[in-house]
Amino acid sequence: MEEKRIKKISPLYFLGYIFGPVILCGLCFLLSYLYFPKGIGAVVLIMGPSFLSFIWWVFGGSFFYKHKVKKFERELDGAGFHRNNTFYGRGKTVMIDEVGGSVGLIFFWNPFQTYVFPASRIQKAWVDDGRGGKGFLEGSSRVSFLFLVDGIKIRVDTFTSNQRWRMDSDYILTGISKADVVVQALNEARKRS
Repeated sequence: MEEKRIKKISPLYFLGYIFGPVILCGLCFLLSYLYFPKGIGAVVLIMGPSFLSFIWWVFGGSFFYKHKVKKFERELDGAGFHRNNTFYGRGKTVMIDEVGGSVGLIFFWNPFQTYVFPASRIQKAWVDDGRGGKGFLEGSSRVSFLFLVDGIKIRVDTFTSNQRWRMDSDYILTGISKADVVVQALNEARKRS
């Protein structure tokens, strides 16, 4: 088990993810302008990197993250970690071993760093239903579960929407139910850690 501090974002990966394709496109545009002002070379140097950058931003990052999650799952399974509960949130994956009392984490913005730690490091776990508004405007657009690990708050969404839903909506109730299950698993792992 590791005692390292949890980092949700790797600044180098974040900057490389955003600006790496931009720099590549800029270099190719400069090469096109200097050496291939017209013709097929210019088209390839301008359109090729632009298309690849678009593909990376839309599909590549999530594909890379899913690959890292699967690799992490294989490593945990090989190490005897019993995944009683695995929740794939948007940008975060939480794996809970209730019997062994440990938790595994991996983040979208820090996929090269994985975390496995005793659940006793979790200070608190709770559900946030996102309730807001008054009267007929009362509702939520996000339901999540949260937990504190060494003072760092980790929020994992179980439901998100770009519109507000009533609190008795099936979407909200399902999100709350999912969050409750994970919080119960985290608390059970804390007891056994």
